[in-house]
Amino acid sequence: MNFELPYIPERAEKPRKNGITMMMDKGLSLQEATSFIQANGNLTDVVKFGFGTAYVTNDLEKKLALYREAGIRPYFGGTLFEVFYARGKQDDYLRLLDKYKMDLVEVSDGSIIINHDEKCEIIHKLSKERTVLSEVGSKDAGILIAPNRWIKMMKTELEAGSWKVIAEGREAGNVGVFRPNGTAHTMLINKITAKVKPEDILWEAPIKNQQVWFIKLFGANVNLGNIAPNDVIPLECLRLGLRGDTFFEFLPKDYAERLKQVNDDDAIAEYERENSEE
Repeated sequence: MNFELPYIPERAEKPRKNGITMMMDKGLSLQEATSFIQANGNLTDVVKFGFGTAYVTNDLEKKLALYREAGIRPYFGGTLFEVFYARGKQDDYLRLLDKYKMDLVEVSDGSIIINHDEKCEIIHKLSKERTVLSEVGSKDAGILIAPNRWIKMMKTELEAGSWKVIAEGREAGNVGVFRPNGTAHTMLINKITAKVKPEDILWEAPIKNQQVWFIKLFGANVNLGNIAPNDVIPLECLRLGLRGDTFFEFLPKDYAERLKQVNDDDAIAEYERENSEE
């Protein structure tokens, strides 16, 4: 960091196992990717080529090389896996991963239904040679999954070989572990994390209020994904207590309470003074 400050939560150096930030690349140009790396490369762990963008992205190999040279692991979004699966082209997908030297791969079934035993077999097979991210949850807001089902799928996918399980939230943050208005399904998340270690979960949280919610619940080193390129630095400031939303999260409790009391007392005094003048 550029200068010293006390009471800043510790963030592990890359490559990190926890506190992962996953940026969602939906079509950055080479120049934009270069600029992103210059500004955010030290703060970004993985980059997802959202949905099927790898199919239409110009200079794909050059872009992958840029991220790798910066110590960022790129991977193709789970929807692309599903696109190949739906067409019966799983072997072609494996050849695609080999062609682009993808060591990180996502297995999901958010757009289609895959028998869960088969999904776990795919995860197990891929995990022998690659690091696997698997995703749980549907992109369809009309499909509801009971908490026990979430837990079972997450646990079995981790047992099958997933490095992290991704909790579906979409790029809009309004399905899966979120309600249509973007607020968290608190009961669902609490039930999941009572049985599945939070550090094994990567939460898709594209909206600031969602990021704040997870940081307050799990701390600075919660795994968060679907972060827009321009939101990586703002997210890191949330993680470190450098924004108003998380300002008091990492200060000593007695210190924070004293500061809050001073602010409250000042506000009350100002309010009483203004009303007495009237």
